[in-house]
Amino acid sequence: MPTQTPSLHRARERELVLATRALFDERGMQDAPIEEVAKAVGIARGLIYRHFSSKEELFVLTVTTYLAELAELLRTAAAEEDPVTALERCTTAYAGYCSRYPAFLDCSISLMHRPARELQEIVSESVWLRLGQGMAACLSVLAGILRRGTEEGVFSVEDPDYGANVLWTQALGVMHLARIGVGVRELAPGVPGLFAVASAQVEATCVSSALAYARGGATRE
Repeated sequence: MPTQTPSLHRARERELVLATRALFDERGMQDAPIEEVAKAVGIARGLIYRHFSSKEELFVLTVTTYLAELAELLRTAAAEEDPVTALERCTTAYAGYCSRYPAFLDCSISLMHRPARELQEIVSESVWLRLGQGMAACLSVLAGILRRGTEEGVFSVEDPDYGANVLWTQALGVMHLARIGVGVRELAPGVPGLFAVASAQVEATCVSSALAYARGGATRE
């Protein structure tokens, strides 16, 4: 079989990433096996590994498509001059994105299940770089708002970059509650019960938590 030119290789790589993204959006991350991705593109399963060293590498690149979209949403929200309003809008946009694209939420949490060094060892340097660029594009918007708010005296955050990472990770965890859709409580001693949790309620909690963090002078321990 003739070797693909670099342009054809990149085109096929993009085709595979978009096919994976479509399956993620339609079925969720758990129901997007490599076999289905290959079928969607019309190639044999084994040919995928000519473009990606592992399933994780393909999934990481798919996450970067979500991050690129989210970064644009955050930049638009951050255009508001008032830092408080900007943080409210950014957090609302972020939480809403997690609700609209549960596969993004699932993928992001899945990536957090392993140490960064371990993930870096199973993906190529270029894929690792692209993931970092996608994350940094989003986090820099949040850090900029925290930095601006602290300079103006409405926030009190010693390290805006650290703070942005806290808010990012915190929102993922909180929005997972919306993904589950239920909470647990004790109805009586030893008797658990479930109660419904609405996405709008969880999104509002993300916003209030972000503002409380920004205003509370949280610092690196």
